[in-house]
Amino acid sequence: MIHRYNTFIKAINLTIDYIILNLSMMLAYAISGHTYMVWVNNGHYFPVVLVFNLVWLLSANITGAYEYVLNRDSITTYRLVAKTYLLFVSFICVTIIIIIGTKAYLVTREYLFYAILLFGFFLSLWKLIFLSIRKSERRFLADYRNVVIVGSGRVANDVYNHLIETVDRGYHVMGIFDDNPYAVIRKELYMGNTEDCMDFLVKNGVDEIFCTLPNTEHEKIKQLMMDADRNLIRFKFVPQYYNFGQKPTQVQSLGPIPVISIRPEPLENMLNRFTKRLFDVVFSVAIILFVFSWLFPILSLIILIQSKGPVFFVQTRSGRNNQPFKCFKFRSMAVNAESDSRQAVKGDARITPIGAFMRRTNLDELPQFFNVVLGNMSVVGPRPHMLSHTEQYSQVIDTFMVRHFLKPGITGWAQVNGLRGETKTTDAMLARVEADVWYLENWSFLLDMKVIFLTFWNTVKGDKNAF
Repeated sequence: MIHRYNTFIKAINLTIDYIILNLSMMLAYAISGHTYMVWVNNGHYFPVVLVFNLVWLLSANITGAYEYVLNRDSITTYRLVAKTYLLFVSFICVTIIIIIGTKAYLVTREYLFYAILLFGFFLSLWKLIFLSIRKSERRFLADYRNVVIVGSGRVANDVYNHLIETVDRGYHVMGIFDDNPYAVIRKELYMGNTEDCMDFLVKNGVDEIFCTLPNTEHEKIKQLMMDADRNLIRFKFVPQYYNFGQKPTQVQSLGPIPVISIRPEPLENMLNRFTKRLFDVVFSVAIILFVFSWLFPILSLIILIQSKGPVFFVQTRSGRNNQPFKCFKFRSMAVNAESDSRQAVKGDARITPIGAFMRRTNLDELPQFFNVVLGNMSVVGPRPHMLSHTEQYSQVIDTFMVRHFLKPGITGWAQVNGLRGETKTTDAMLARVEADVWYLENWSFLLDMKVIFLTFWNTVKGDKNAF
């Protein structure tokens, strides 16, 4: 099947592209008046070599240049290569010429011109060769497999739809077998009852069985498994329950018992959790030492001058596993009796002038880095809500409490996607919850870095929901 070769061909493409890139740099070095012994005789070029290679990897990841290398047509492939190459050139110009500077490493503009030009020429030539080879060997790479589905109803229909829609998988559905012909949705594919199945498989060279029979038919399932083993046919069992959404489910083993998790949770992995916690502590300590330390006396003085009350606003909020904790903020409102029950709204009279500035720039959240160090919060995660809001929305939004599997964050995926501020309707809160659950299911260290960058960027350009 195509997907069996996809990773291998992807690795070959990546390797050859890197070989071409580095050979182009060596040739450019020789053309611009030096020798071929680039990195032996001139140590100044080490940073340039590293930058070129890393920038190509970054550009390819942004455009997805190495995904589905066996499936894209020639025009789409060349368009994507051109897009990746232009992005690469743009990054190189910015990184080498503007940021690093050509003088620092004795890198001439002539060298950069030849290196980029040669790389583009040889890359285009290699892609032409690859596409020619792929076309001539397409039949070999496809390796289509004949399959049948045993069972009926929604599960069998879902399996059939997925197999015919994902053509890169290389499956050819030859028929459906079930003891109740009236339950089969695809009537034109019905081939008979389960007892007729094995004869058909053997005579027609079927490679795999997708069994969607319910667990109550365990005797039939067991017999099919044994018959499939005897006839060298792969047997795949599809459980009656699986996730009804679009994301893949996670199957784990409890001894010999398969257990289906309804959602992936990367932060249940101890290494991931340790990585996130280490970053949280290091990043928070750095913010406290280099930003909070000098900004604290300035903001404190202005807060005290503009309104009576404490510098800090301390509120009990819902944390991980719905455990309450004391959340710290710079006080941005005049002291009032509704602070624990009413959200801030646009033009809220309770907000002080310095409070409005802090809320727009997120400076009111700075004390929460102490919460991170204490372990109550994370730098990135679902924003913590007031206890009254947790109680209110948990009654009307089914997945609301799922966000409490994680530590709350100073910033989050919902916030950088415009889902911050006042939630006037249940739908507005639902959108925020969906973003938080998506973050829980798709966490990665790079995703955290992206959220932090977008938070900073939104602060610089301004956020209409920051009030």
